[in-house]
Amino acid sequence: MAQNKGKYYMTTAIAYTSGKPHIGNTYEIILADSIARYKRAEGYDVYFQTGTDEHGQKIQEKAEAAGITPKEYVDQVSGEVKRIWDLVNASYDNFVRTTDEDHEKCVKKIFKKLYDQGDIYKGSYEGLYCTPCESFWTESQLVDGKCPDCGREVKPAKEEAYFFKMSKYADRLIDYINTHPDFIQPVSRKNEMMNNFLLPGLQDLCVSRTSFSWGIPVDFDPKHVVYVWLDALTNYITKIGYDPDGSSDLFNKNWPADLHLIGKDIVRFHTIYWPIFLMALDLPLPKQVFGHPWLLQGGDKMSKSKGNVIYADDMVDLFGVDATRYFVLHEMPYENDGVITWDLVIERYNSDLANILGNLVNRTISMSNKYFGGIVKSTGVTEDVDDDLKAVVTGTKAKVGEKMEKLRVADSISEVIALFRRCNKYIDETEPWVLAKDEAKQDRLAEVLYNLTESITIGASLLHPFLPETAEKIVAQLNTELRDFDVLDQFGLYESGTKVTEKPEILFARLDAKEIMPKVEEIQAKQKAEYEKEQKKLGGGDAAEAENETAIDIEPKAEITFEDFEKMQFQVGEILSCEAVPKSKKLLCSQVKIGSQVKQIVSGIHKDYTPEEMVGKKVMVLVNLKPAKLAGVLSEGMLLCAEDENGALSLMTPEKPMPSGAEIC
Repeated sequence: MAQNKGKYYMTTAIAYTSGKPHIGNTYEIILADSIARYKRAEGYDVYFQTGTDEHGQKIQEKAEAAGITPKEYVDQVSGEVKRIWDLVNASYDNFVRTTDEDHEKCVKKIFKKLYDQGDIYKGSYEGLYCTPCESFWTESQLVDGKCPDCGREVKPAKEEAYFFKMSKYADRLIDYINTHPDFIQPVSRKNEMMNNFLLPGLQDLCVSRTSFSWGIPVDFDPKHVVYVWLDALTNYITKIGYDPDGSSDLFNKNWPADLHLIGKDIVRFHTIYWPIFLMALDLPLPKQVFGHPWLLQGGDKMSKSKGNVIYADDMVDLFGVDATRYFVLHEMPYENDGVITWDLVIERYNSDLANILGNLVNRTISMSNKYFGGIVKSTGVTEDVDDDLKAVVTGTKAKVGEKMEKLRVADSISEVIALFRRCNKYIDETEPWVLAKDEAKQDRLAEVLYNLTESITIGASLLHPFLPETAEKIVAQLNTELRDFDVLDQFGLYESGTKVTEKPEILFARLDAKEIMPKVEEIQAKQKAEYEKEQKKLGGGDAAEAENETAIDIEPKAEITFEDFEKMQFQVGEILSCEAVPKSKKLLCSQVKIGSQVKQIVSGIHKDYTPEEMVGKKVMVLVNLKPAKLAGVLSEGMLLCAEDENGALSLMTPEKPMPSGAEIC
């Protein structure tokens, strides 16, 4: 057994129960599971927690639309989340729900404790309110007197709420971040938090709401419910036994957390709000918060109406669990977003899993059966070519370890695939089929097959955290067991004389896109049908049907001269990357390539487009608009959209393929 290295407490963000998680959401649990399994193999006592976030106004509204209670709604969605987490073989130790009685009870205690010690106080939102955005703004934040997010009218309004004194702990948090360089990873996320939020100064945070009721009531003021982040974030301590009146042994053993694994869009809440809450509770801060990138749907807007949303269960049906795990782990860079399409999955499946890994295992076992009746024996007849193979195989453990220490999971799994690729090269170098024809070379042939079998065993053991089912199938066919982590840098431990299976299982049969894509089309058609059914249930129709479209009349603006028009420069831009603007519900910040230059453009289109949907789009850009700041972020142009009578926006895109920078005239 690997040497015991102590405890390792890790968490994912808890999934918001607004709907079924797609493959981008599922990526996080697969990533977390691979880290947890690897840490266990290293010898850590891992406690791995995940779950669902189940309160809030959005869920209350969805439940009302569905004609059921919020609890009934979240029971359904939480059950679906857990089903998918289990489907992809997530080896979590605890699946939490924020509607769990023990969590709700502890959140009430935490709120009261923070209130009693003066960190929470009663006040009110007061300012200029934008109804569509549900946001309050100060006069200085408005743009041309209107909402900086959506550009609509604002009106004076007021709402009673409790607030947390964030500024009280800001200097202490800044000092902590500066003296703990590994706390926020990657470093780019740390720089963003410091420069955009902490250094400019923190405003007090609203921690209760009165405009909806689906939440944990404030004990001493029941018309208030605890707002989402104080409720959701505290699951990391409440569900391992924290209690202001006395915590459990499980909490005392595991806190502070060793890793919070989250999406990059919620880094602010986990690296500013959460540590400040912990400071107020006089608890240690987590050792590391890692904000992973997103897995983006490539090429087109992800939409149920189009039927192109990719879900993990559909991928598993078509490719299997481990192929699904492999793709999302292998295709995600450390810091930048990854892309997924059905074509890319098929390509990666065939190139890596079928050709490199599956073919290697099948060939090796088949040759052992063909030449030696399945008996794998070490004869000691070595040649120089063996040395490089052994060096690569025994050196892979250290390479994987170095990458995993930095949470570079994609790079780690690539190192394991490189081991299997080296084995295939070894077959080409030694040519077992040629050796088999020479009676005098039989001992050499046996040694070659032993070296391959031993290499595959080590490789399978290193592969196990990432593709557990596949690794177990491999060693079962070799009639051995997964190797202990501590000896994966030693060569020659496979017991000589062992008999491999007579009929090797095809681990990954090559896929034909012509057979897979019709099944994909069935999935897409089913999604569209479900979407249309939902729309009819909600009283909507198929607004995409041309015969049902309605013309829209808008009030004409003052005429302009041709000279005025000539002052405006329109070009085709390509969106390279896009992120939500912090502190804003409606704004997206895009990096747009226009010819040889890249402009940063902020647009109020988040209600119609997610950041991942924007990437790769060709759009119409007003490029010579005077730069301005929206919600504190510089915007250097404007993306042009059409707006229907319901306020839905659609980006203006070229009808035919056009290069970035093409002039629009």
